[in-house]
Amino acid sequence: MNEYQERVRDVAHLSAVELFTPDLEATVDFFVRLMSLEEVGRRDGVVFLHCWDDYERVTLRVVAREQPGIGRTWLRTTSPQALERRVAALEAAGAKGQWVEGEAGFGRTYEVEDPDGHVLALYWESERYRAPEGRGPALKNQAAPFPGRGANVRRLDHINFLAADVSRNGTFLAEALGARLSEQIVTDEGQQAAGWYTFTDKSYDLVHTGDWTGANGRLHHIAFATDTREDILRACDVFLEAGIFIETGPHKHAIQQTFFLYVYEPGGNRVELCNAGARLLLAPDWEPITWTPAERAKGQAWGLQTIASFHTHGTPLVQVPLP
Repeated sequence: MNEYQERVRDVAHLSAVELFTPDLEATVDFFVRLMSLEEVGRRDGVVFLHCWDDYERVTLRVVAREQPGIGRTWLRTTSPQALERRVAALEAAGAKGQWVEGEAGFGRTYEVEDPDGHVLALYWESERYRAPEGRGPALKNQAAPFPGRGANVRRLDHINFLAADVSRNGTFLAEALGARLSEQIVTDEGQQAAGWYTFTDKSYDLVHTGDWTGANGRLHHIAFATDTREDILRACDVFLEAGIFIETGPHKHAIQQTFFLYVYEPGGNRVELCNAGARLLLAPDWEPITWTPAERAKGQAWGLQTIASFHTHGTPLVQVPLP
């Protein structure tokens, strides 16, 4: 009988992300007008945005910076005690974090870097989204009214980090934060080239993909969930009319079976619209699925080949020669 270790469920879910952009107003316009998020506040070069069915006030924190890229990734814990347990586990593992106070939308937060330099922010106290007076949803079991514009994305779904060492970052997520590996790509030499990790019963929340530049702390993409595939098909026309660069898709991934579309928002960051359907990992003893380079060379689920920029574009941009 295989040894089984009960899962740690101290992290409730991925909740919000901080995105850097050199063109604040154009990036905000993209997310509000074309992706259907709502602006819920702004101050000093920072704009706070909300997806219509996220229960917390802040989904996306857009920050004016010279270069695009990712800042903090917020993870809500399952309780105040769970927050303290994860901080204790992180510090016992040698991670050097810090407590911060006063961020809009979040209570006392512990910020720590993963081995690649991406900042993860763990917290419990949360500010709930409240619809403005007279603008509440028709259905009281959703946070805000259905926007009925653009892509109508419902919530933040996942984040794909670029990493110089995929395996080391995955070990950090699993051992320090209790994430479980759902799928991975392993090279013929036995090196983990990408890993998909989940804190919930979703098939994935955070991903680490090998950074071809060898750089640290970069972003591959942030992803937002739609209700249906048809939402993504409509979004293609929305982006076409708005002059937004469509990188690849719509199509279906082989890994995780996600229906996808990738675009670049005006600041240069890659954004995915995704619909994973009803695929959940309900097995408590799930065995990770491993893909080989030969299998990945076959392309996506229906044969679309992965385009070169998917392996080379990340933010902030790194000026190095191609191998």
